[in-house]
Amino acid sequence: MIDISELTLLCDKLGCRITPEAPLSEYITFRFGGPCTALVSVNSAASAAELIRYLRGSGIKYGILGRGSNVLVPDEGFEGIILHFGSDFSDIEVSGSSIRCDAGTLLASACVRAQQLGLTGMENLFGIPGTIGGALYMNAGAYGSEMKDVVASAEYIDENCEIKTIYKEDMELAYRRSFFSGSNRVITSVTLELASGKPDEIKSAMSECMAKRSSKQPLEYPSAGSTFKRPEGSYASLLIDQCGLKGFSCGGAMVSEKHSGFVINKGYATCSDVLELCDRIKKIVDEKTGYKLELEPVILS
Repeated sequence: MIDISELTLLCDKLGCRITPEAPLSEYITFRFGGPCTALVSVNSAASAAELIRYLRGSGIKYGILGRGSNVLVPDEGFEGIILHFGSDFSDIEVSGSSIRCDAGTLLASACVRAQQLGLTGMENLFGIPGTIGGALYMNAGAYGSEMKDVVASAEYIDENCEIKTIYKEDMELAYRRSFFSGSNRVITSVTLELASGKPDEIKSAMSECMAKRSSKQPLEYPSAGSTFKRPEGSYASLLIDQCGLKGFSCGGAMVSEKHSGFVINKGYATCSDVLELCDRIKKIVDEKTGYKLELEPVILS
């Protein structure tokens, strides 16, 4: 059992909100999962560094959560502290063609600010659900564009709880991975370098991108976006289609009939439903095609 009394005092000192037994289903886009011991709404990089230093020093398990658009939370929840990078940590600063965003800034908000300023380069990223920090962590992308195309630098908390700066050339950006992937480094801000464009043309391109998403993706259902990474030499959705799995379900989890690359929550799915369905999909695809699918969302554990 974690005693959060000391953590509560630290949060009071830092001006961060703390919510005991927060239901994590409210913080992830799949809309399921149990509670955490406590959720702390981070309000700055300095606060994040101090909180992480305390949690590591105390041996308390913790996790980082932004929009929760690429995360699965177990049905039993998370026995530990969640540091939430959300609206309390979402300032945007502009300098010429550069936009610096706190890690909790929604990617969509950064895209809109860029459009308003007449800065182009992010149009195809509009509509990806998630924060700017999460997008860089996994080098999110869509329709031929990725974060690596627009990022210039980032600030992060390193293994020693110090705030460091890293530039694009050192970020090891590749398909759905980065220098931060699988590590305990925590992104605190992202700086984008964009080009000059015309606001009306940028807005039109963003609208076209969103219309394409709406027509092809099951945005009306909770999900974590694309469920499987793209295997080399093919596409997960194509393989799932070929195996006749569109509409295949386990409990409240189902392969979308609109886009088979999405596993959706029909309204009553549990994490166990989703994991069971994904395991069955992987097994069938492997047996029928020889391709081994890899889950894209991270399991909070």
